Amino acid sequence: MALPITPSQTVGPYYEIGCVRGGQNELVPDGIRIVGQLLDGNDEAIGDGMIEVWDDVDRKWGRAGTDKNGGFSFVVSKPAAVNGSAPHLDVFVHARGLLKNQLTRIYFPDEAEANAADPLLSSLPEADRALLVAEQEDGAMRFDIRLQGDRQTIFFQA
Repeated sequence: MALPITPSQTVGPYYEIGCVRGGQNELVPDGIRIVGQLLDGNDEAIGDGMIEVWDDVDRKWGRAGTDKNGGFSFVVSKPAAVNGSAPHLDVFVHARGLLKNQLTRIYFPDEAEANAADPLLSSLPEADRALLVAEQEDGAMRFDIRLQGDRQTIFFQA
């Protein structure tokens, strides 16, 4: 007798218990502040997610849990442009219901020339490129992450 296939296990919301601790979101003392919200397909906040940012050039990374409004923030230094890629941060999104984290990127709005030449960014339609570039907002850079919907963030295979 064969056993039936069972549904996959739902993930989270367990990030606060062991993964998210204070002080992991400030990679440098005086850097660029990135703020954003983690949102579902209805633009509702996901208050129990976890966001990681990775600077592959300087080998730095940070982790932040989302607050009840889906908010997260990081203080980072801008990575250098390498091998024809524009300065960017890799971003891993962990949230309930995701069996595998999602990978996206944050590009910087003041790097228009480098962004235009970036191989990955330039391979995307213009509307999709805009979803990967942070926006200036009140002395910080805003980068909202939408898991679904019309303005869904562009995710890549990790």
